[in-house]
Amino acid sequence: MKIATWNVNSIRSRLPLVVQFLHDEQPDVLCMQETKVVDEDFPAQDFEELGYHVAFAGEKSYNGVATASRLPMTVLQRGFEEEPTDAPRLIIAGIQPTPEGGRTPVPVVNTYVPQGRDPEDDAFRYKLDWLQRLRELFDGTWTPRKRILWVGDMNVAPTERDVYAPERLGNHPDFHPDARAAFAHAAGWGFVDCFRLHNDQDGQYTFYDYRDRDSVEKGHGWRVDHVMATGPLAKLCSGCWIDIEPRLADRPSDHCPLIAEFEL
Repeated sequence: MKIATWNVNSIRSRLPLVVQFLHDEQPDVLCMQETKVVDEDFPAQDFEELGYHVAFAGEKSYNGVATASRLPMTVLQRGFEEEPTDAPRLIIAGIQPTPEGGRTPVPVVNTYVPQGRDPEDDAFRYKLDWLQRLRELFDGTWTPRKRILWVGDMNVAPTERDVYAPERLGNHPDFHPDARAAFAHAAGWGFVDCFRLHNDQDGQYTFYDYRDRDSVEKGHGWRVDHVMATGPLAKLCSGCWIDIEPRLADRPSDHCPLIAEFEL
């Protein structure tokens, strides 16, 4: 199974790039974040014409998550049960590992974690609380002995090697010690970082800010998008890599797709 996660920063603005990516990479599953569109306006037909089923939860101009799959897919949950209005940040789908079905579905948790604005802002506390609620969802729903995937734009660079200037960015909401600790606690439920499983190099980033002129060329990036797998599934991960090409295209998202393959 080949799965990709990508913060598309408006699915309607980025649709030609997404369609090209699906043609070029042929992922079985594409998890998208920051789709920025209400459900009735989501371009589902464009995905269906390419052979993908698509499930989504969105809102106008902000947030939004979507999961497209050419494998059999069942939507398990949108948002937290106690806060369904948060659906544009969380969608969980059960993906059958083979087109024929008949096997145990792999739950794929697609998240767009809140950014947090500023460590002094209430939005930052909301980010930390959101990650805690996600950990509680993991605790109450599954066991780490099962094959579970957690993917998406986590808005956290976990370690110093995951951001271009750690010495001066420690107060940023995506690199603040409290954000890193909250992410580590959620991941500590039983997840393995699939990218780091296969890549040990520094300077590997999934996000390059538009406001930083020539950020890609200068290497001014962040690794805030992740594919996390429980131990039994991580053992089956044969590769995980960042696709920089869509970030270099005309009118790109500021995020790159992150792709992983699993021998299921």
